[in-house]
Amino acid sequence: MDAVYHIPAMLNETINGLNIKPDGVYVDVTFGGGGHSRAILEKNCGHLFSFDQDKDALNNAIKDERWTFVHSNFRYLRNWMEYYEVDGIDGLLADLGVSFHHFDCPERGFSFRFSAPLDMRMNQTAKRTAADIVNGYSEDELANLFYLYGELKNGRGIAKNICRARTQKPIERTEDLVAAALNSKPENLTNRELHGELDIPTQHKKDLARLFQALRIEVNDEMGALREMLVAARNLLKPGGRIAILTYHSLEDRLVKNFLRSGNLEGKIEKDFYGNNLSPFELIEKGREASAEEVERNPRARSAKLRVAEKLIIKN
Repeated sequence: MDAVYHIPAMLNETINGLNIKPDGVYVDVTFGGGGHSRAILEKNCGHLFSFDQDKDALNNAIKDERWTFVHSNFRYLRNWMEYYEVDGIDGLLADLGVSFHHFDCPERGFSFRFSAPLDMRMNQTAKRTAADIVNGYSEDELANLFYLYGELKNGRGIAKNICRARTQKPIERTEDLVAAALNSKPENLTNRELHGELDIPTQHKKDLARLFQALRIEVNDEMGALREMLVAARNLLKPGGRIAILTYHSLEDRLVKNFLRSGNLEGKIEKDFYGNNLSPFELIEKGREASAEEVERNPRARSAKLRVAEKLIIKN
């Protein structure tokens, strides 16, 4: 296993939240470096299915007869469980954060820190890249995208800068996008002393992080995939089974929070005649954050929130 592929946030808290049964069937829909999956197997579960759409994750394969790797997007959770003839699971874990591997691997184009092709595909066989979106969407579409997925207050201005820049030449690399967003020139971002890293003014880094986040979410249809996975998980979980989800930005966290509270994608809490909540879940963790000690060791855990819910046992 590559020790720096990813460091899971709140690993012990997440695994404990699953309340793993020795004979239970579990699913880790975000395998990545395998940290969560290994921890689940150490609890002597019955069987574990681990999903990842990125072929790089195959390098972290686990040798264990109780483990099955599924090379697929987790939006197809229901289909794959049917394929493996699994009609119910005892727990599901999702770490929705991007692996360190993706941010720190320059050629994948996930980070504005490096000069690289503007890619951002989790599934490297997918056709659409970030460059396709940046060069193909209209100014209005880009502005809406930056506002919705990046929560960029100046998204309209950035979209205008991008559209102006691409009339001169296609935006194909990360430095092209950064320069266009900042209304600058790519050569102004290079600094030989940084050994391949772009020289980004500090005051622009937060907006660029939000810009790249918005494009990554769109490229990989992350919100659509999350919605499909949540519904499948709700239907697959056995009574008493648990779902543990780590979120890293407000958009996905809001969706997960409302889904676990209500049991539906609309977040609408339905009540019975007596005013009782009809959600199929009982909330166990309502947005736990990493400790100060953990954040000091792993700064990327700072934005993580852990939500855990248990599927209720229906009493006759």
